[in-house]
Amino acid sequence: MYKKSRAWMTAMVVICFTLLLSACSTGSTTTPTTTSGVTPVPAASSSPSAAANKEADAPRVIKHAMGETTIKGTPSRVVILTNEGTEALLAVGVKPVGAVMSWLGEPWYDHIKNDMQNVTVVGDELQPNIELIASLKPDLIIGNKVRQEKIYDQLKQIAPTVFAADLVGDWKVNFKLYSETVNKKDEGEKVMAAFDKRVADVKAKLGSKAATKVSLVRFSATQVRIYQKQTFAGVLLNQLGIARPESQEKDSFIEILNKENIAKMDGDVLFYFVSEAKGKTDAANVVKEWMNDPLFKNLNVTKANKVIQVDEGIWNSAGGYKAANLLLDELIKYFDVK
Repeated sequence: MYKKSRAWMTAMVVICFTLLLSACSTGSTTTPTTTSGVTPVPAASSSPSAAANKEADAPRVIKHAMGETTIKGTPSRVVILTNEGTEALLAVGVKPVGAVMSWLGEPWYDHIKNDMQNVTVVGDELQPNIELIASLKPDLIIGNKVRQEKIYDQLKQIAPTVFAADLVGDWKVNFKLYSETVNKKDEGEKVMAAFDKRVADVKAKLGSKAATKVSLVRFSATQVRIYQKQTFAGVLLNQLGIARPESQEKDSFIEILNKENIAKMDGDVLFYFVSEAKGKTDAANVVKEWMNDPLFKNLNVTKANKVIQVDEGIWNSAGGYKAANLLLDELIKYFDVK
């Protein structure tokens, strides 16, 4: 009896041991653990969101006026050194940590001041404050070769720096560069598509009104200019198919006038803007002097009472996306586009 019981117990031990070995050898039924007992996180490549983040953080090479600059990911502390660049960033949802002051306003144009609260002023386009820029610890600086070529080497020691080539001509060229630089290419394309649609819609509704010859004139304390097709307002007028006087129907920027060629200002309507520093009246005095000249009084546009002062910031100096939309609004109103 004892032997039979002992044999039965031995058999049971063998069976249990066999089952235990079988369970341990079946890898698919267990979850691997680290030596600390924490379950490992799956590799990043297996997660779609992780893959997207990895792609967004990948280095990008931006070709620009000063060469090539490598930028990693989406910059979060951007310093912008042009007025039109500021408007481009705001349009794609990027608020800079530092920006040059607007040519008009204290320190920003009225049409952007609500979006620029708590942004640090880093000088103006002609003289950015390099020490102040460095103190902001930017991860990207955007400027312009025309304005800041001499300090490019200093700026790129602070952070990756990208420069547009020019300030005149089609502002949308620079807008494309800026949106790609801050890793907002898709947002930039959507914004631009919406603007282009507005322009196309207005152009289609202008009809015979587009034959109105629009003259553009700028007065300052030192110069009087007519503005031709490759200026901020000139580009939009051209896109809308609006006519220009013969003297301004040129693929160039400006022509500086003297009183002997005041006739070049003539048109069906004359929009003029005045560049004047706050508290000064020098440019305003130039306006009075020229408009009292017999040659100016003899212009057809003067006789027709179609000489209209407009906002210099919107029509000229801001030069960016928001100003372009406001300029389009003013043209819609003037031409009574329904």
